[in-house]
Order: sequence, then C-alpha cells, then structure tokens
Amino acid sequence: MSVVHQLSAGWLLDHLSFINKINYQLHQHHEPCCSKNEFTTSVHFESLQMDSLSSSGACAAFIASDPTTKPENGDGGNYEMFTQKFVFRPELFDVTKPYITPAVHKECQQSNEKEDLMNGVKKEISISIIGKKRKRCVVFNQGELDAMEYHTKIRELILDGSLQLIQEGLKSGFLYQLFEKQDKCSKPITLPLDTCNLPELCEMAKHLPSLNEMEHQTLQLVEEDTSVTEQDLFLRVVENNSSFTKVITLMGQKYLLPPKSSFLLSDISCMQPLLNYRKTFDVIVIDPPWQNKSVKRSNRYSYLSPLQIKQIPIPKLAAPNCLLVTWVTNRQKHLRFIKEELYPSWSVEVVAEWHWVKITNSGEFVFPLDSPHKKPYEGLILGRVQEKTALPLRNADVNMLPIPDHKLIVSVPCTLHSHKPPLAEVLKDYIKPDGEYLELFARNLQPGWTSWGNEVLKFQHVDYFIALESGS
Repeated sequence: MSVVHQLSAGWLLDHLSFINKINYQLHQHHEPCCSKNEFTTSVHFESLQMDSLSSSGACAAFIASDPTTKPENGDGGNYEMFTQKFVFRPELFDVTKPYITPAVHKECQQSNEKEDLMNGVKKEISISIIGKKRKRCVVFNQGELDAMEYHTKIRELILDGSLQLIQEGLKSGFLYQLFEKQDKCSKPITLPLDTCNLPELCEMAKHLPSLNEMEHQTLQLVEEDTSVTEQDLFLRVVENNSSFTKVITLMGQKYLLPPKSSFLLSDISCMQPLLNYRKTFDVIVIDPPWQNKSVKRSNRYSYLSPLQIKQIPIPKLAAPNCLLVTWVTNRQKHLRFIKEELYPSWSVEVVAEWHWVKITNSGEFVFPLDSPHKKPYEGLILGRVQEKTALPLRNADVNMLPIPDHKLIVSVPCTLHSHKPPLAEVLKDYIKPDGEYLELFARNLQPGWTSWGNEVLKFQHVDYFIALESGS
C-alpha cells in the first residue's frame, strides 16, 4: 500500500512503494547458449518499419509471449523463457534536504538558518528585503495579496496536520533524521535523454493517412500478439489486459506498460478515440498544464489557456456521480477559475479542497512554509458531477462516505517534474469500488486506470527503472 500512516489530518504516502508494488514483470526469451546475466542483451524484438515514418527512422516493437510456449529460433531450436522484474529507481525519491533556490536564499536570509519543524516553530508571514543594496518600497499586486491571504488561512492547517503525520513517520522509521543515514552518499542522477519526444510523435500522427472507423477501435495487447507498429498505437486506446508488463519501442526508446492498464497517446486536438472508447468514468483526475510566467518564458513545457481547458469533454467522459479531482497550482487565479468557471461549466459541484504537502526524507518541508516564492504544498479541487435528474435508487448498494474538506496528502516528491503521488488509495472510501478510472494529462500508467496525454508514457521509460536479476 502507498499509505504509510493515516490520521484525521490526512495521509502520509510512500510513492516509491506504490510504483514498485505494480507487477513490473516482463516475460522474455533468449537462446539457451546465453547466460542468465546476458539475456537482457539478447532479447529478440520483432519490429515492423513504417513506410510513412521511415525517413525519421521510427519503428515500434512489441514483446508478448505465452509463458507456456518456447518459440523456435531461426535454426529450428527453442528459446528459453525468463521473467525480468523491474523496480523504479530509488534515487529518484532521494530528497535529503530542502530545495533552496538562490532567490529565496537572498531575500529571506536563510543561509545560516534551519527551520525546526519538529519543535513546531511557527512564524508570521514576512517578506524580508534585508541585504538589498538599494532600498525600495515593495508593492504587491492583487495576485500576490490574494496568495498571501490564502496562505494565512490555511497555514496552521498545513503546519499542524503535517507535523502530526511527520511525527508518525519518524516514529515508524519511514522518515529518518539525516544523521541516521549519513553513510548514504548522494550521487548525481543520470536521467534518460529526451531522444523520443512524445509530443512531437503526437504531432506527427496528425499527418498520417486517416484511419477508417475499424482502425479507430481499441488495440488490445495480449499474449498471442507478436508486434505492432507506431501507426497501430496512434489515435487509438491501447490496452494491456495481461497480468504481465509489455514493452513498446517508439523512436528507439523503450517504455514499460504495466498490467491491466490502458492509454491513449495524443494531444487535446485528438481526444475522439477516448470518446469512442464506449466507457464513462467514475473517477477523473486532471493535471492540466497551467499557464504561468515561468512556463511562458520557457520552451520546455507547453501550456493550455483556460478556454482550452474548458473545452475538455468531461460531460461526455464522466459517469453519473463521477468524482472529479483537479491538480492546481497556488495561483489564486487558477483556484477561482476552477471553482467559479470550470466546474460549473461541466456541471460539477465543488465538494472539497485538499493539499499535497511535499517533504524531505527527514520530514522537512521542501520549501520554507512562508517562502514568498514557492510553497511546499499544492492543491487538489474535488467535485462531483451533478445528476441531471434525481435518481434515488442509483448506487443504493454502494456505501461511499462524504468527502471531508482540507485533507492533507504528505509525501516525499519524486525528483522528476510533475510526477504526482498516486490517489487511488486515499480516494477509495469516496469512490465506487471496481469502477472505471481515468487520468487526463497523465505522464505515467497505473493498473486499473486509463491514461491520456501527449506525454502519457514519459515516466514509463525503461531508463527510470532498474532490471533485477531474472529467473526462468
């Protein structure tokens, strides 16, 4: 389970444990002459080259095999079957000290200070401009004033609830004081090169020949399949209904597909296959690429305008009484937009506001709680799709608790940008059991969920995982 501790204030989550409890086991085969330690380099991929993409060298390979059979090699002999297990790289959750940015360091004069969270030090909000060579009057704009007012309202809730959960984590050993593991060396983390740009692949797919209605149907990857092409993956929902992990290769980059998962790789202009999926969803989690100043200055991330976000066809995707969860930054403009415009336009009633609090492995906030720039928390706005007509008998046999307000989700964040913690276990008491679950703007896959986005496979890249010793 990803829930380490649960208190009235909320939950302390173990994101890494959640990922590694997914059955990332891959059935592969190799020739008997190869040793077990070498088999990962002798995996036989069956690839089909696409004529329409041959100029860019794009190809796709899909590995699927029946564990009860031993396919023949080119010489008429048999391959031996081995199971390869993968785990997520633990160093991607090594957050041993708070993130101290140069701006915060200079303006808050915190270079020689350490916030003692476990003693419950509570400071009033202050913006220090000590050390500036030129004195000037600080004038806050309306957005900054709104943010300060909002922070004042939730500050005690964030601090008190987080400290309770952190104390439980320290008692159980899940969190640890730095001196207890000083022998743990922090090595530079080498991340995979972005040689396979998933958004560019989505753009490329728009220029492929139009698919007929039959080709728009769901593609199921099952044990008997041998290989698929990129064109098979584009513009259709892909399902891995097996009990084992599958591997696909896009532009030479390998991605792991967990069991019982499905996805659609496309951008917001090509969501029709999701509407043709003939499913409505009981839970929809949305992590929109919000527009902000830093994103506008950078070419690394794309963003959507509020108007584009409103055009997402939630009413067509949501089942009656669907629970909608939207991740949101701390900009009050975005919070008001969700509550006052976005949710009403989708006939969704706001029922609660939760907070994700990011901490280090030793239980410190990743940013000072009163930092004028970045806060150590983000928001989640929860809402219910309103019934158009009263259906008193609907879900009469399903006992779902009312959703409480201002719950905390406390966790050590992944060092990968926008890799949000899993919500399945914290939502289980408030959603229909064995329902259909959907994540929009997803960057990873989960068993039991359908995921959509133009980077939907990003964190499934094999380089984010470690291959453990295999067995036959």
